[in-house]
Parts: sequence; structure tokens; C-alpha cells
Amino acid sequence: MTLSGLPGKEIQLYSGVRLKPDTTRSVVSAFRRTGGSMRIHNRWFQLVAAVIAMVMIANLQYAWTLFVKPVQAGTGWKLSDIQLAFTLFILFQTWVQPVQGWLIDRMGPRIFTSVAAILCAIGWGGLGMATSLPMFWTLYILAGIGAALVYGGSIGSALKWFTDRRGLAAGVIAGGYGGGAALFTPIIAWVLSHYGYRQAFLWTGLFQGSVILIVAQFLRHPAPSAQPAAVRAPAVSTSIGTRQFTTGEMLRTPQFYLLYAMFLMMATGGLLVTANSGPMAASWGISVGFLTLATSLNAAANGTSRIFWGWASDKIGRETAMAVAFLLQAVCLMLVLTLGRQSGILFTVTLVSVYLTWGEVFSLFPSLVGDYYGATHATSNYGVMYSAKGVASIIGGVVAALLYESFGSWDACFYGSAALALAAAIMAFGLRASVAAPRATGVSVPA
Repeated sequence: MTLSGLPGKEIQLYSGVRLKPDTTRSVVSAFRRTGGSMRIHNRWFQLVAAVIAMVMIANLQYAWTLFVKPVQAGTGWKLSDIQLAFTLFILFQTWVQPVQGWLIDRMGPRIFTSVAAILCAIGWGGLGMATSLPMFWTLYILAGIGAALVYGGSIGSALKWFTDRRGLAAGVIAGGYGGGAALFTPIIAWVLSHYGYRQAFLWTGLFQGSVILIVAQFLRHPAPSAQPAAVRAPAVSTSIGTRQFTTGEMLRTPQFYLLYAMFLMMATGGLLVTANSGPMAASWGISVGFLTLATSLNAAANGTSRIFWGWASDKIGRETAMAVAFLLQAVCLMLVLTLGRQSGILFTVTLVSVYLTWGEVFSLFPSLVGDYYGATHATSNYGVMYSAKGVASIIGGVVAALLYESFGSWDACFYGSAALALAAAIMAFGLRASVAAPRATGVSVPA
């Protein structure tokens, strides 16, 4: 950690973060007392480390669609069988979250992120060597468990380190996952075209696993004294204040089930295009070049969406941000179906619009869980909420592929996903009213 400036003056940290003069003395004093060891315990350092780890697992989900057609051509497997692997990846990435979240809350993220590095390297890197569908599915499951450990630990840490800026912090962390693939998509596309999918899986798997393993050694949870006071997003008041809900207590509140249903509904459309944009492009006559461009821009839009809507929710309230974004998502899904199939440019533009209105799911829901249920059990609580993504992956992944194989069209998939997003928007308006109303200010406290 580099400090410039003197006590009583503004100082600048290595990360570019400026501290106000009234905090300079305490920072410099703490730095001297610890001999510089506070580098690791600086929350901005932790944020950067977590983002790097999230970037390294982004390809596991968001670059997948580039591999689908090459794998199908190289193996002769059915599209629905290949997309079952994607569904299993998401299921295990989400459904192990409650258990690993409980463990990470108590033991910290370092050891689990180290294990995740090994699982991601073996699981993703080994996909190209799979000689049977069961082997292919098993390897992608391992990668999913590894991704779960990184994702849950990073989001949980963000909610603990930034109790005063949950929306922004969760958005930045989730943005690393949503946008990270933008850095690698052109490289992966080049490797696929020159060396094939087997080498592309192997090389990216080994690289990503190595970086995650290094970053894991720096991850920490904050000491209780290091957590700033929580600041609730405006326009909404809650009755739970400083109440820290355990997962069991959270499950006894009605708001949890409303949030869970909304999460499931909103996750479906984005997972539909994430898993199947490659097959969609092929069926609509869109070139590989435009597919690669769309995949790169989609990742950037996905990351931007998480950061922007997280920031916006800190300003206008989580529920309001949800209602607006979810409504726009329904519109954008229909634009892909009606306009996106007509040309490569429209395919790219409409897909980008979907991700700009979808990525917020992964910053607003963890923020809202922290708002409603507290930061102490944030990792395990959000882990349970995040399992809704696993259910959505069944619909957006393998079910969508089966529908296409049965009808030869993606129409039903898009109509259904848009309807779910619209329903989620309506529910978000209802959630805002139920929370803000004087007669029910906040989450119900179970007896």
C-alpha cells in the first residue's frame, strides 16, 4: 500500500482512492502500527481482489455459447444434451451456495477460493478431453462448484466490507463476473478457429485457475470493527434496522419467497440468450463474426448493467430500480425475436440491450438481501436466494433447447421469457409498496 501526503492532508492510496483529511491521521497511524500489513485489510484492496477472481470465472458461463456449435460438430451430440451440461453447471453453481455460504461466513473466503481455483482448472480445462456425455457433464459440474465458491465468497465479502454502499459494491463485484468474458471472448474465438475447442478449454482453464489461486491468498473478511455503519437505500424504510437474520429466520419471512420468484423469473431470459445465442445465430443465418462481436459486447453490457443499476439503486431505491429494469428487459427480449433475427447488426444491438437490462439481477438482489436481512449472514442468505438462478437455468438452458428441437423455432422461448420479466416488474412495484407502506414498514420479524 502506498501512502502519499502528510497527516492532516488529503492522501491517496495505491488504488487511486482518496481519503479526506479528517481520516488521514488514523490511516497513517494504523499503517505504521501494522508495518504495512493493512494492505490486505483495506476494503478497496479486497474489492479489487474479488473482482479479479470473478473475472476469471466469467468465461465459464458467458463464453460457453461460443463452444456449443464446435462441440456439437466435433462430437455429434444433440444440442439438448450439450445444453444439459450448461444447466448442470448453473444448478451446481447455485445450489451449493447455501452450504458454502454458511461455511465461508464462518471460515473466510481464502481457503474456499483456493479450492475453487483447482476445481475451475480441472473442470473447465478438462471439458475438451471428455469422450462421453457423462464425463462432459461431470467436468462442467466441477467447474460449477468452483464458480460457486468464488461467486459466493466474493459477493458475501462485498456485503460485509461495504455495508454503507451495498448496491455499488455488489454491482462492481457482480460486474466482474458479468463483464469479465469481454476480455477473453476475442481470444477464445481466435483459439477456437485456429486450434479447436479442446485446446481452447485447456488453455483458458489452466490460466484462469492459476490467477484465482494467486488472488485467493489475499482474500479476507473484515473484522467487526472495520465494518462501516449500514446506510439503507433511500425511498424505502425497514423495520429490521440492525437485526441480523439467520438463514432460517429469513426463510420465515414472506418477502423472501416474493424475491425468490422474481429472481427466477428475471434470470430465465438472460440465461436463455447466454446459453443459446450461438445456436440462435446459426438458425437465423447470423455469421460467426457477428456472434463473436455480440458475445464480447454482451459481456461488457452485462458488467456495466450490474454496476449502473447497483449505483442507481443506492440513489432511487432497490425496488424502484428493479421495477424499471425488469420492464425494460421484457421489451428487449421481444426486440431480439422481432428485429434481432433480421441481420448481424440488429442481432448484436438487441442482444446488448438484453444484457443492459438483465445484469442488474446479480447486484440488486444481493443488495436487497443485505438491506432486509443484514450483513452478518449475507453470504449464506444470498446463497439461498441465488439458487433461483439454478431453477431458471433449467428453463433457459435445456428446456429451451428441447423446445427448439421440437418446433424448429425460438419463438416460444422468447415469448415466455418476456412474460416472466413483465410479471417480475409488476411484482417489484408490489414489493416496493408492501415495504414502504406505514402499516408494514419493512420485513416481517418472525416470532
